Amino acid sequence: MSHDTPQSPTQSVPPEPADPFAFEFRAYDDLHDPAQRWSTFLSVEPLCRGPEPRPAWVVTSQGAVDTDLGILKTGKEADVFLLERADPLDPDSGVVMAAKRYRDTEHRAFHRAASYTEGRSTKRSRDERALQRKSTWGRQVAAGEWAVSEWDALKRWWSMGLPVPYPVQIDGTEIVMEWITHTVDGEVETAPRLAQTRPDPAVLGSYFEQLREALATMARHGIVHGDLSAYNLLAAGERLVLIDLPQVVDLAGNTAGMDFLLRDCTNVCSWFSSRGLEVDEQELFGELMAQAF
Repeated sequence: MSHDTPQSPTQSVPPEPADPFAFEFRAYDDLHDPAQRWSTFLSVEPLCRGPEPRPAWVVTSQGAVDTDLGILKTGKEADVFLLERADPLDPDSGVVMAAKRYRDTEHRAFHRAASYTEGRSTKRSRDERALQRKSTWGRQVAAGEWAVSEWDALKRWWSMGLPVPYPVQIDGTEIVMEWITHTVDGEVETAPRLAQTRPDPAVLGSYFEQLREALATMARHGIVHGDLSAYNLLAAGERLVLIDLPQVVDLAGNTAGMDFLLRDCTNVCSWFSSRGLEVDEQELFGELMAQAF
């Protein structure tokens, strides 16, 4: 009887281990356009980036380039620019945002800061003394404080579900945020301020109810816009968006908190009344106070 010689099993060669130091290298050209800069999104501290989960349109690539597209709005304390952020190697992922840049040394509304900033404090006594003296350095500190105040408000309000632009990042005295738009004849344009619109009665009523709901949410959290009017509201189609938040005050912690709230109610109700909607500032103020306390 013959026996077959047993065959040795086939030995498979294990794959070589992956090189832990290997990475994909992508080359980027140097920037020569003065209107361009490298994105600092991943360079700033984590607390200087917007809350998570981030919208899908936020560009986080280390190789992204920011391109100034021109000024959008000028203001007393800051100017707003349009800023395109895109990775040159992935241009389809680019996005246009709004960049609000506070002035460093010419903070023209500095004189009114005290009523809004009651209870706030800076980290360094030197800065606090400079603020009190209203020196050149004090104006620079003020610009930074206003930017940080608006940044903190944007993050908090976004997380609360309030209708505000998504805050992308803050770097120094610049806040980069969502560009609020609407569509006109198929073209994307900057959403107008509510004061510039003449909505029909149905949209007007919807706007007021959106605003009432937002104000109620703010009152429950003990915060007041402090400078609310039809000029600090954007009409993005059928959606109302609140903007300009550096002067946000604490309803209970600021001795003038209720005065600011009443003024906000008066400003917005006066505008809606002038457009034919029957609203009353005292009634709205009472509703909000009931939510707050």
